[in-house]
Amino acid sequence: MNITILGAGAWGTALAIALAPRHHVVLWGRNQAAMAAAAKQRENAALPGFALPDTLRLTADFEQAVGHISGATLQSGKVESNLLIVASSVAGLRSLAQQLRGSAIPNIVWLCKGFEEETGLLPHQIVDEVLGKTIPVGALSGPSFAQEVARGLPCALAIATDSAALSQCVVSAVHGGQIRVYSTDDMVGVEVGGAVKNILAIATGVADGLGLGLNARAALITRGLAEITRLGIALGGRSETFMGLSGMGDLILTCTGDLSRNRKVGLGLAQGKSLDTVVAELGHVAEGVRCAAAVRRLAQQYQIEMPITQAVAGVLFDGVAPRTMVENLLARDPRGESA
Repeated sequence: MNITILGAGAWGTALAIALAPRHHVVLWGRNQAAMAAAAKQRENAALPGFALPDTLRLTADFEQAVGHISGATLQSGKVESNLLIVASSVAGLRSLAQQLRGSAIPNIVWLCKGFEEETGLLPHQIVDEVLGKTIPVGALSGPSFAQEVARGLPCALAIATDSAALSQCVVSAVHGGQIRVYSTDDMVGVEVGGAVKNILAIATGVADGLGLGLNARAALITRGLAEITRLGIALGGRSETFMGLSGMGDLILTCTGDLSRNRKVGLGLAQGKSLDTVVAELGHVAEGVRCAAAVRRLAQQYQIEMPITQAVAGVLFDGVAPRTMVENLLARDPRGESA
């Protein structure tokens, strides 16, 4: 299969490393100097320490990258397609989709997790606005650290799409070796789970940084899952989705894993660092920061109780001290667990 991955960050590079031994993969990045250096050194500075397969092609030429997968179409019941994967951040998804207007692409699958900061839209809503509903679309998500995928360690993902042909195409392309792929048609549920867990990872990072213990971490994860579920159902997702890979699975990984960027944000805030300092030291996108303001607005719009999300947004944007955040959460009135 011909596969193009648009976005040469850590996750796009890791997936390219995993797929290149089995498919004809082109990895595109917009920085021409960085892509030339990666092609020459066979290592991408965005994911240092991992050799790029000899068969993996790198380019900064957008038309060349898109041309690699153009011309093939999905046919019902058959896998007769190339695959386009967008590995940008949510903030970069709209501009990439706009670049794709008029291109003969067979499909589009994205890896990003979050809500668009300005509009509060999920990735599939952004793609629908820009490209319409003329091609099969899907979200490939789940608990996955780029470094572990690049290392060849086991990983399970979910492809969310209402196109059976695209689902079959993604499974054929990605499933195998150390990666398992499961299918669902609940795109809203998968995207909400992948977005909100980043905010909750900031909360658990704060708790861990303050030394509040494993009991507190477990409580935040559990009650955080309840917040994800409430918002997801309100937006049209299904409750069972949040017990799966893109709900509970991604939440546990992001809230407990030392590789989690969003958890590192919480750890830094707990140390008394400013948000600007934490983000600068991180050197990568932490989607939970961009996502928190949008989710807070959505919770207010839909009148959904999301106290942990509100508390994190207070620390990020309103000057609330991390320890005060925790004290405010603990001071809330008691209620039934299902509330």
